[in-house]
Amino acid sequence: MLRLSASTRGGAVNCTRLRRACLKAGKLSVTPGTRNFSLLPGNNGEPKQKLVILGSGWGGYEVLRGVDRKRWDVTIISPSTYFNFTPLLASCAVGTLEYRCAIESVRRFTPEAKAYQAWCDHIDFQNKTLTCMPATPPLSFEKAPAPPLDATTTAFPGTGTTFEVKYDKLVIAVGAYSQTFGIPGVKEHAYFLKDVKDARAIRTRLLECLEQASQPFLTDEQRRKLLHFCVVGGGPTGVEFSAELHDLLTTDIRKHYPDLEPLCSITLYDVAPGILGMFDRNLMQYAENTFKREGIEMRTSHHVEKVEKNKLFVKEQGEVPFGLLVWSTGLAPNPLLLSIDSVQKHDRSGSLLTDNNCNVLLKKDGGKGTEDATDPDVYAIGDAAIIKGYSLPATAQVANQKAKYIAKKLNRLVRNKDGTEPFEFNNMGSLAYIGNWKALYDRSKAQTGPKTVKTGTLAWLLWRSAYFTKTLSVRNKVLVPTYWFLNWLLGRDLSRF
Repeated sequence: MLRLSASTRGGAVNCTRLRRACLKAGKLSVTPGTRNFSLLPGNNGEPKQKLVILGSGWGGYEVLRGVDRKRWDVTIISPSTYFNFTPLLASCAVGTLEYRCAIESVRRFTPEAKAYQAWCDHIDFQNKTLTCMPATPPLSFEKAPAPPLDATTTAFPGTGTTFEVKYDKLVIAVGAYSQTFGIPGVKEHAYFLKDVKDARAIRTRLLECLEQASQPFLTDEQRRKLLHFCVVGGGPTGVEFSAELHDLLTTDIRKHYPDLEPLCSITLYDVAPGILGMFDRNLMQYAENTFKREGIEMRTSHHVEKVEKNKLFVKEQGEVPFGLLVWSTGLAPNPLLLSIDSVQKHDRSGSLLTDNNCNVLLKKDGGKGTEDATDPDVYAIGDAAIIKGYSLPATAQVANQKAKYIAKKLNRLVRNKDGTEPFEFNNMGSLAYIGNWKALYDRSKAQTGPKTVKTGTLAWLLWRSAYFTKTLSVRNKVLVPTYWFLNWLLGRDLSRF
């Protein structure tokens, strides 16, 4: 980078002329409020290429962290101004951790990168243009308010004031929404757990149920219905939330609501014959036996037909009253993906299909896709994308590794180095917390290292140490263990506000 400074009067004249010439050529970066300016770095002295990242999840945020922001003109567009550290959301939902322990700010990378809180609702691949809609509160002249981010939104919310963003390279990492399978009443009466806002809503409702059940005019039968907590989905999210909730009930609730704790119950529903289907068979059995001993009821091979206020209708069971329903059954495509018709998509999930370099696969004019037709300037990663012919789980681990691959590829590209090696997923294993200082650790499917499985307290230590080391900022590396220690020593805060 060439930096010029007007330090003398004669030099100022020459610098001014050079400054004007560079500005006209589009190769100058000016620092506001100073007389310093620098030629923009890039390939062969050209202006920096525009890299746009859609989404601030495990994929988009990792690309933002890893890409060389001094060589790329980076813009990130997301309806959230933060990254969710999703493995800690269940802990936040019951007060084991505070909400800010599970988020990282996107703005920590400004002004090196521009950030817009907005939805992208259209991509013009031919003209390399994005049409975006603000996700901020409306100004006085705007048409309508932007509703809050919804885990199941299928339309494009916004204020009605669109803006366009150009790109040279595009990374689509918009993630996916919660899958409801079209079951009536789920969106209206269930809580999801994909965002820190969801964790806050669950915690508020949980404490609300306890306070309502404390009213003196209720019967014990009414209290049991109100204190029945249902979880639909036997994957890691549903299991970990059930475990964290059980810990809360048997510690702080038992202490502060001694008359209510015996009336509380947790039921876990899933259509599969067992929970944690992606884990080793022995670990699945260990988790089920642990839940049975702890009194968490598991209703596997059960099908939810509809949901009404405080009522769950199960095909095999009939009407089931509840006070809180947490829904975690899978992923639905982001609305942006539904609007794209020029790219190949996965038949079942609706995710964009890519080659093994994570470039999206284009359709032919006749509508038939071909592996050879790719857009070299557009990448898709995370839950928004699937590598054609390559079956990978829709997990944070996959999204994170793809993001690191893309960041490395872009950094090599801007330095005119070869970066054509294909993406290879390295399975590092799976972790799941099952309550009472016990966890599961499964490396039976790992490509490298020992293929071990662990259960119990040792696995719990591995679980906590893994998520502590994966925490991104120094701030949260301090906050997370601090709250773990304080809540172990002093208990969780049960204040409702």
